[in-house]
Amino acid sequence: MTTTVTVKLYFEAAHRLHNPAQSEDWNRRVFGKCNNPHGHGHNYVLEVSVEGEVDPATGYLIDMKVLKEIIRRAVVDEVDHRHLSIEVPWLAGINTTAENLARAFFERIAPALPADVRLAVVTIHETERNSASYR
Repeated sequence: MTTTVTVKLYFEAAHRLHNPAQSEDWNRRVFGKCNNPHGHGHNYVLEVSVEGEVDPATGYLIDMKVLKEIIRRAVVDEVDHRHLSIEVPWLAGINTTAENLARAFFERIAPALPADVRLAVVTIHETERNSASYR
């Protein structure tokens, strides 16, 4: 039987929504204040769910402290208090929408997990009311 474990981590970062293939007018119209040339910030919540079989000896799918450390090393340490659109090399060329961040974070976390633990979903909450998930 498969079990799912979910953890949440928090970080603060800035970003700018901008498509360089489009005109400045188009970017202002589509992204509004989120297109501010200097960026804007969020208090992000990163929610990560993994799945697999529970080890009968430990009762764990994965120790949640270990899972959080994997996520910190793969993502949070590199994005916390950074301008995502400028300072994070592995986000270069990506319009840092919540949707694109969820996918990019998924791609960083998945290979860092133990072989018997599968990444199920990564959800990035930009605000209490807005989030995006990647499966």
